Amino acid sequence: MLKRRVVITGMGVVTPIGETVDLFWDRLIDGRSGVRNVTLFDTTKFDVKIGGECTDFDCNAHIDKKLSKRMDRYAQLALVAAREAVAHSGLDLSTENLDRIGVITGTGIGGLWELETQKERLMTKGPRRVSAFTIPKLMVNAASGNISIEFGMRGLANAVGTACASATDAMGAALAQIRIGTIDVVVTGGSEAALSPLGLASFAAMKALSSRDVPPEQASSPFDRGRDGFVLGEGAGILVFEELEHAKKRGARIFAEVAGYGASSDGNHITQPQEDGRGAAAAVRYALADAEVNPDQVEYINAHGTSTPLGDRAETRAVKSVFGAHAYKLAMSSTKSSIGHLLGASGGVELISTVMAFLHGVLPPTINLEHPDDECDLDYVPKTARDAKIDVAMSNSFGFGGHNACMMVGRFED
Repeated sequence: MLKRRVVITGMGVVTPIGETVDLFWDRLIDGRSGVRNVTLFDTTKFDVKIGGECTDFDCNAHIDKKLSKRMDRYAQLALVAAREAVAHSGLDLSTENLDRIGVITGTGIGGLWELETQKERLMTKGPRRVSAFTIPKLMVNAASGNISIEFGMRGLANAVGTACASATDAMGAALAQIRIGTIDVVVTGGSEAALSPLGLASFAAMKALSSRDVPPEQASSPFDRGRDGFVLGEGAGILVFEELEHAKKRGARIFAEVAGYGASSDGNHITQPQEDGRGAAAAVRYALADAEVNPDQVEYINAHGTSTPLGDRAETRAVKSVFGAHAYKLAMSSTKSSIGHLLGASGGVELISTVMAFLHGVLPPTINLEHPDDECDLDYVPKTARDAKIDVAMSNSFGFGGHNACMMVGRFED
């Protein structure tokens, strides 16, 4: 059976460097950093005080106050990004069959802010003061539910939780559902708002975060030999995936084709990647096979590139394993160098970065890459953006639990 072709017709973001796709892209290409001292809460007693915070995000400027009080920050970010993506797509929902439009989003943690708030209320004021909205706010499917309710979308509404691979796995599920004909359009991607007191303290306790004595904007330095951990960020990246004929029939602008998806598990350790990158390499191979693309056709990879010593080396080894000599001819870069690690949202934001690279003929840089690790010796587009016309690219996402996911996209050709 022939696969139904799937294209991208809309994109929306909320990130530490911009709340719209155009603003985010301009600042990303300019080499701007969104990493700064955290202002969402008092970090006086914290060992790590920096993060990729969406400081310009004002929920009340976007969402009715009554509604916003019933949503955790992660779902608020998702809804605002989804609104931009749907508007960007040009979908006229008044003329669409809403039974054929679905929502599949990912989040690594879900409503952590709400969990902390209500736990504190329980301890200080007693069980009767716990909010009736606690569960609807903290559940991992709250983003998908609120998006589907907002637009009246009645197709499959689902949520994926595979840590930092969540958004990419959600998009892989969206791709599969459209291909088999269950639905025609899916609003998909991911969101995360774990830059909370418990979130920051927990990741710091794991020694996963950067604690170097450098300015905040220099802390996230993927593939650099001085890197010592990732920077915790927050945000959302939402896309509209659409069946090709459906998009063409309504005259939609097509930004890229979703060519393939691959996923695997390390089966090795709950937080550490396999040092040889074997699991990550398997996901990449599966994505290439699904897209029916040869390794030497890939020109750019938006790397997972978290700025952790083990992770960056493992990803580099995975790329070398799959691509051989061609690994030294393709370009890779890490969006996380500019915005930190958005956990379950990262795959959505990074796929949008990859699509924008197609549209503008520019590869986003890996900022802060001053002294490359000897074991990370590929072309990571260091420090500044680069002009380059690309036709085939991929985005990698690897998460705690050993989850590996890879999404392939290509320049659309009818």
